[in-house]
Amino acid sequence: MSVTDRRTARPGGRSARVRADVHRAVTELIGEEVDAMSIPLVAERAGVAATTVYRRWGDLDALRTEVAMEVLTADGPVPDTGDLHRDLAIWCEFLVTDIARPERTSFLRTVVGSTKDDTGKSHCLDKRELQIDTILGHARDRGEPAPTRDDVMDHVVAPLYFRILFGLGGTDVSYARSLVDRLFQYEAGE
Repeated sequence: MSVTDRRTARPGGRSARVRADVHRAVTELIGEEVDAMSIPLVAERAGVAATTVYRRWGDLDALRTEVAMEVLTADGPVPDTGDLHRDLAIWCEFLVTDIARPERTSFLRTVVGSTKDDTGKSHCLDKRELQIDTILGHARDRGEPAPTRDDVMDHVVAPLYFRILFGLGGTDVSYARSLVDRLFQYEAGE
């Protein structure tokens, strides 16, 4: 087998494998709530040299942020059932189930406030904003009145993230649905 044949047999090659192994190691260590995480510890867990990790990511904060952002911005389902209230309720159920998992909560705590744009806004919720825009766009296309993205963020997403991040409990699917119901009451002026 030639070098070229081996490259085509290994999609992504060594670089992709190293990245995946390092991301897996960071994910495991965050999930285990290891207090003294370090580049050497990550490298050992990933089975790579620490110099490889330093060369690619520079420091532990950059590495943790990259891994957390990848995990937290993974695509989730964006429902389009034909009814905005139902779409937001289904999406919110997915959201609360996703972010309430212990490893997701650890990632949230790792990344909140760590990556910001020039205006000082965190990139942590960019994917959620796109999902909200898609759901609201479907509703508007159907002629349904729809709240603003900011109203969905303020009345649904923010309370979920706040309660999860600060361990306030009671953050489950029924709580998530109640937030969507309250959003529609607020929009109706009740």
